[in-house]
Amino acid sequence: MKKEKAQTAKVKTYHFLPNKYGRELLLDIGRVEVLNHYVLDPTLHQLSFYEILFIEQGKGIFSLDDHKMTIAPGTIIFTSPGQVRHWDIEEPVKGYTLFFEKEFLHLFFSDHLFLYRFQYFHQYSRPAEMQMPEKAFAQCLKLVHTIEQEFSGLQNDSSHLIRAILYQLLVVLNRYYANTYHLQSDTSVHADFYRFRALLEKEFRAHHDMLSYTKMLNISPGNLRKLCKQYSGLSAQQMIHQKLISEIKKALFYNKSAKEITYEFGFSDPSNFNRFFKKLTGATPQQYKDQL
Repeated sequence: MKKEKAQTAKVKTYHFLPNKYGRELLLDIGRVEVLNHYVLDPTLHQLSFYEILFIEQGKGIFSLDDHKMTIAPGTIIFTSPGQVRHWDIEEPVKGYTLFFEKEFLHLFFSDHLFLYRFQYFHQYSRPAEMQMPEKAFAQCLKLVHTIEQEFSGLQNDSSHLIRAILYQLLVVLNRYYANTYHLQSDTSVHADFYRFRALLEKEFRAHHDMLSYTKMLNISPGNLRKLCKQYSGLSAQQMIHQKLISEIKKALFYNKSAKEITYEFGFSDPSNFNRFFKKLTGATPQQYKDQL
């Protein structure tokens, strides 16, 4: 991966290096403790790709957008593209980072909704981390080690083997995540739910109401309500609001004004935006910025 100039005054963006190994390989793996100026750099940063962190040792706080999580052995952290991250390390962190571009899986499975099938990615209403029992964590690390070993002697067909192991790992992690937070774990649930999740990521700034999405998806409001409640535990409108609030908080973190956010997120005027934010969070945008 490479580091880019600061996107704002303080936030850096890291992009994937697809030809690091002399051929295009859209997945990489490394030890957390040796990737200096990436995960151990205390500056604010974000990734343009997906990442899974496996914490074996260490202590501290890892912040993802406005959510803080405790770093401890057995912790697994999931990052989706664009989320703002920050490390506050109290004791040296050791473990693995596994990161990849979406095309590494999309091109093989021919499914642009594939990564939305896993509950932990593009998650804005539940934690982006989980604590695994020692035995289960060790089983996941075995798969990680297998991927690491393949990188030590890459062959022409290595991408296929790595992709197969990654798929197995993603499914295993999804089962544990769903069990931890009492969610639907089956990745073969109704495709309209995944279509809604993917569409929401693209359209949340322009469309704030459920009916707009039912029209774009060409499904009935009743069906969308039922699917969202069944597979996420939230209503469709709650999912829309949770996504909006998550991104608005990020904009406030970047110190954007109410006027700028009103325009960017399609609110009719700043007062309407202020009312929406306070209703959902219990605080005004200015109060939230003061807390930051």
